Amino acid sequence: MRLRKLLLVVVWIFVSLTPSWGLPQETTSQFPGLPRQQADDEQHRRLEREQAKKLNEQRHENLKRDTDKLVKLSNELKQYVDKSNENMLSLDVIKKAEEIEKLAHSVKEKMKGY
Repeated sequence: MRLRKLLLVVVWIFVSLTPSWGLPQETTSQFPGLPRQQADDEQHRRLEREQAKKLNEQRHENLKRDTDKLVKLSNELKQYVDKSNENMLSLDVIKKAEEIEKLAHSVKEKMKGY
């Protein structure tokens, strides 16, 4: 009789400590009712969405900064052209135009990323 009780206790301990195959998995407190794997997947998707949102915000800030710089460079180019005459364009005008061209191309590529 004692041996039988001892055997039952050992079996009970073994069953309670082994993973439960086919039984519901434990849940997490952040996503109650979901098995741990699904909760981890949901948390991973949430983190990816947050990261994508941060990247889009940063890209938008960069676009705003670059377009502000384009406006500034365009105004400087206009001033250079206004100071020159039809017979003479300074090297500064050409350099400024090239700088605007590169920045405009960069802005265009960043906008394609949206």
